[in-house]
Amino acid sequence: MAHPTPSEIRAARLENPNMRPRDLADQLGISEAQLVAADTGRDVVRITADMDQLMPLVNRLGEVMALTRNESCVIEKAGIYDDYRGGPHAALVVNHEIDLRMFPKHWVHGFAVSKTLEDGSERLSIQIFDAAGDSVHKIFLRDNSVVEEWDSMIEVLKLPGQSDTLTVEPRADVEPARTDLAKTDQLRDSWDEITDTHQFLQMVRKLKLNRLGAYRMAGAPYVRPLPNSAVGTVLHRAAETGLPIMVFVGNMGCIEIHTGPINEVRQIGHWLNVLDPGFNLHLRSDHIAEVWQAKKATRRGDAISVEAFDAHGALILQIFGVLADPKAAESWNKLVLSLDEHSQEIPA
Repeated sequence: MAHPTPSEIRAARLENPNMRPRDLADQLGISEAQLVAADTGRDVVRITADMDQLMPLVNRLGEVMALTRNESCVIEKAGIYDDYRGGPHAALVVNHEIDLRMFPKHWVHGFAVSKTLEDGSERLSIQIFDAAGDSVHKIFLRDNSVVEEWDSMIEVLKLPGQSDTLTVEPRADVEPARTDLAKTDQLRDSWDEITDTHQFLQMVRKLKLNRLGAYRMAGAPYVRPLPNSAVGTVLHRAAETGLPIMVFVGNMGCIEIHTGPINEVRQIGHWLNVLDPGFNLHLRSDHIAEVWQAKKATRRGDAISVEAFDAHGALILQIFGVLADPKAAESWNKLVLSLDEHSQEIPA
């Protein structure tokens, strides 16, 4: 099927002004980046996606909203992009409000977007996409952002080529759970040697497994299956008790983290939402196919997480306690350990 032309894409946007961009792109059979690119020369400027150039300039905008999403979850945090730490393979923004882990090879297409809202105001944003045209990270200006920095920033970041067409690569398939029951004892022995949560993925890759495969293999005391409702349960209980938690939501190019208490948790249709000043979470609870409690040793004590996966095996989100606060971490551990175990048989 031939892709729609930029003019056809723009016409579709006018006909569907309230449809979410990703949903409209899917309907048109294109990527979200191609949808955005169609407005280049109008409301969109193509910019570099090089984070070493981008992040210091974004810092000048003051308080903005950081948005990271995957197929099933969106996380939004308000804050300032200070304390950026670049690197060829991984980069960080680390402060209390904006906490990001970024992977430069997936930052491929960049756009500066100016959208006129119904009240006539402009909504300005930086939008980054991967090689397949899927959203990696978005930065939205807020009412109190330093909007005076916008024009000069875009002039610096603007690319020489400003085409309204975009070629993307095929989207990579989600890797299903990789298991090898013959390596179960080796997995458990290696798990016993972990002293930091970041060592976990190195361990499973060395064994030619992946996260979900390892969870399905390991058994107690390393993991236990939880009901799909466990994610909603821990969010509601954390809100009721004021318990600070850490919520990780990401994709291949960016992981965004919230640390702190949450307050308003509300289910609206299929969406489970956290609606707090400075922090929003939007989770498609009907996408959750498996939930696991996982325990990994660290120098500050056991890190116990609740992790949700979709039917394809993709990680949706992770929720941890705050190990830097021993009392909060202990309360989190008690909360998670009190959850009922899922009784259904998990596929090997």
